[in-house]
Amino acid sequence: MAVTTGPRAPRTDRGGQRPWLGQWNSSVTSYYLLVGASGLLLVFGLVMVLSSSTVTSIADGESPYAEFLRQGQFVLLGLPVMLVATRLPVRVYKALAWPGLFVAVALQSLTFVPAFALSKGGNTGWIGFGSFTMQPAEVGKLVLAVWLGTVLGRKHHLLGSWKHAFLPAVPGAGLLLVLVLGGRDLGTAMIVAALVAGAFWVAGAPAKMLAVLGGSAATVVLYLFLFSASHGGNRLNRISAAYGECTDVQGTCYQALHGMYGLGTGGLFGVGLGASREKWKYLPEAHNDFVYAIIGEELGLFGTLMVLMLFVVLGVAMSRVVRRHPDPFVKVTTAAVGCWVVGQAFLNIGVVIGVLPVIGVPLPLVSAGGSALVTTMAALGMVISFARTEPGAEQALAARGSAVRRSLAVVGRGRGRR
Repeated sequence: MAVTTGPRAPRTDRGGQRPWLGQWNSSVTSYYLLVGASGLLLVFGLVMVLSSSTVTSIADGESPYAEFLRQGQFVLLGLPVMLVATRLPVRVYKALAWPGLFVAVALQSLTFVPAFALSKGGNTGWIGFGSFTMQPAEVGKLVLAVWLGTVLGRKHHLLGSWKHAFLPAVPGAGLLLVLVLGGRDLGTAMIVAALVAGAFWVAGAPAKMLAVLGGSAATVVLYLFLFSASHGGNRLNRISAAYGECTDVQGTCYQALHGMYGLGTGGLFGVGLGASREKWKYLPEAHNDFVYAIIGEELGLFGTLMVLMLFVVLGVAMSRVVRRHPDPFVKVTTAAVGCWVVGQAFLNIGVVIGVLPVIGVPLPLVSAGGSALVTTMAALGMVISFARTEPGAEQALAARGSAVRRSLAVVGRGRGRR
């Protein structure tokens, strides 16, 4: 007969710790969180691009799978880039920092050359070489994160001085930011500014300097909104549509309104994968900037929260790398990538749910688009390589790999004896 003496004590290992806590503190936790969340978002993005683009592809006279196949090609292009990035040592990234910055500035400068510049949605942020097109600002984000990690990490012990914190980081980042703003791509410029802010914050730049830079950035954004209004632009209209009474339902408010229709129709569990009504050419950019609205419509609140949690996992994993890695370059670069990828995700979600005005930024790894997808995969591959070099991570991964090989060898011998 069993005798109960009170509530059962929580399970602990021999060291007195709970097993889940030991696993969380493992040196390879960051690595597996990054790989798992990135992989799930990639697969989920392919599924949602297929679901949200079939109708518009047919309406454009293409195969219903046209956009999905294009996105699949970019994924296949990005996978080897990502795998190579996971294996490159830190010294290679440092060596590529300055040449990469010159290339990024040169590419972004081509948006001012009429022979190469391409406009989309009122922004001149694309360049074309024949049938090949790209968005150079996406390359600039990746390069800027590596470059800031290099220049700020190299003299992290001197960053208490304004001179060392300012030069050369602020002029270099400012040059790329001005070039992006020159193409009137305010959404991308805000992501670049967040990337720079994250890098300076983790590097330990003076708080007063951060306040001055933040105030300057806010002034520039305010000026651009006022300048747009005085020259017939629609940025102020977008703000009034987001925070005021929306009256132009067939104009400025149309996209935001139909995004909310999609989210509202989905309810808790959605109308079913592939059953969206808004994707029938009611919601513009359904497979791109507003794919989150289609997720909400087809998969409901459950689907939107799942995507949100995956980006939270990415943010947590990158914050672990920042806290646990001893190299200042890795800390600053990872913080910059985290502010870029997770910050852009939250910005996109904020636009779709009506918290922010429409500014035209895609949802990383999920929205359709080649330049953004490949560079984001490369950036995450780089951070995964940093996670592999956390203290104790290389040894733990090597030991687990050896255990898997031994297990497969045992299975193979067992089959041979039969």
